[in-house]
Amino acid sequence: MAHESTVAAWPAARRGRGVAIGACGAAVLVAALDAYVVVTILVVMAGDLGVPINRLERATPIVTGYLLGYVAAMPLLSGLSDRLGRRLVIQMCLAAFAAGSVISAAASDLPVLVAGRVVQGAAGGALLPVTFALIGDLWDERGRPLPLGLVGGSQELGSVLGPLYGAGLAALAGWRAVFWINLPLAALAAVAIHRTVPPVIRPAEAARPGEARPGIHPLGGLLLTLSLAAIVIGLYNPDPAAAVLPTWGPWAVTAGAAGLAAFALWERRSPGPLFDLAGADVRTFATTLGVSFLSGAALMVTLVDVPLIAETLLGKGSVEGALLLTRFLVALPAGAVIGAPLVRLLGERAVAAIGMAAAATAYWLVAGWPLDILEARHAIGPVSLPRLDADLVLAGLGLGLVIAPLASLALRSTAAAQHGVASAAVVLSRMMGMLVGIAVLAAWGLHRFHQLTAELATPLPFGKDPSVFARELAAYQQALSAALRVEYREIFLITAGICLAGALLSLALPRLGRHPLKA
Repeated sequence: MAHESTVAAWPAARRGRGVAIGACGAAVLVAALDAYVVVTILVVMAGDLGVPINRLERATPIVTGYLLGYVAAMPLLSGLSDRLGRRLVIQMCLAAFAAGSVISAAASDLPVLVAGRVVQGAAGGALLPVTFALIGDLWDERGRPLPLGLVGGSQELGSVLGPLYGAGLAALAGWRAVFWINLPLAALAAVAIHRTVPPVIRPAEAARPGEARPGIHPLGGLLLTLSLAAIVIGLYNPDPAAAVLPTWGPWAVTAGAAGLAAFALWERRSPGPLFDLAGADVRTFATTLGVSFLSGAALMVTLVDVPLIAETLLGKGSVEGALLLTRFLVALPAGAVIGAPLVRLLGERAVAAIGMAAAATAYWLVAGWPLDILEARHAIGPVSLPRLDADLVLAGLGLGLVIAPLASLALRSTAAAQHGVASAAVVLSRMMGMLVGIAVLAAWGLHRFHQLTAELATPLPFGKDPSVFARELAAYQQALSAALRVEYREIFLITAGICLAGALLSLALPRLGRHPLKA
């Protein structure tokens, strides 16, 4: 019966496929926006829910909860769409995304907000690979690159627009509006998808009804989900003053690492792997994912810590913090555009290594920012550039440059039939880097802040001359700023090391034309 429905729907699906993918791409963009939308309003959200600014470690699950749900659901629900049909799974995801948005918008405390974010992430994470699979259904191999690139671009656009979108909307209508607005957006996308995507689309199966496709085994997805959850739980420390990790942290992180190793082993032996890459150039593909993972860690540190520097050190609001971040956000897609022709000229390996090395240099420069960074300048011969602008632009260009070579290598090292899952895997690895990177650096950075401020006593006005209290308060605030500056300096030095590791790993990638082209 499914095959009859498929055959009947296929001509109509081909005629309306551009509109269908446009609607799905818009849904992908909305989900991607929400991965980044909170980074510029995190301080405001935390304060509204009763989290003081010196205990921001309690608010990190607002970010990591979404990323965990996003990463965990991405491979699982894409496999489910093979059985239930693309349209049904996309509509289920949009409904769940709307439900998670309601929970987040109505949250009166932090645990409820985090729960809503996890639901949002789980629903949003499936939209990208299911849309890639839909492209595989509606286009032949020669016609797929353009729609794959457009949908992939929607995902990338979320990282650029998300922080600005969140800050702007929160300034106009409060941070809860960031989530309420998802309801009409999800409803519009669901209607468009219902009208343009047939319920069953598997033309390849219709042509060969007797040929069974291997199903996705749920154990792989369960291993991946539990492993990442264990690592995030192990890195979440409600009392960073005592140690970098909580008492259960080493055990949870070790269990998560062991789970990831078990997942990798299962993927190689499973009859229904989440990422079926039979015949792929595994070494090249794995190295590509490693560089993508490291670039994701650096990306998320920038998106979170630059607005925090603006709000905690420079005395700026969330909108001003987002505007400072625009230097990086504009340079990121510019680097991606520049990277494409450079790949043809220099090859994937060279462009990826140059991009990660440029990012490492930028973060080393950011680590040395003085307190008067808004007035500081770089003197390059007769040219004088604002230091903040130049450093953030260099970081954005560097991380942007790696997008094209990594996407190219993912496609070149896999067969055409695997391009959708390969592209999704590159995005997934970057999201995993974002998830683990921000969790690790938040745990370490917050512990360092508490170490640096352990001896500081909060001045009290009782029984003191107002002028004496004013001097004590000014000295206290100066000491807090100095501690924050040390914390940020060390975080960005570590980020520079992460990018340097990415540059060195990029050198293990093959030269242009040296790796096999897959049919």
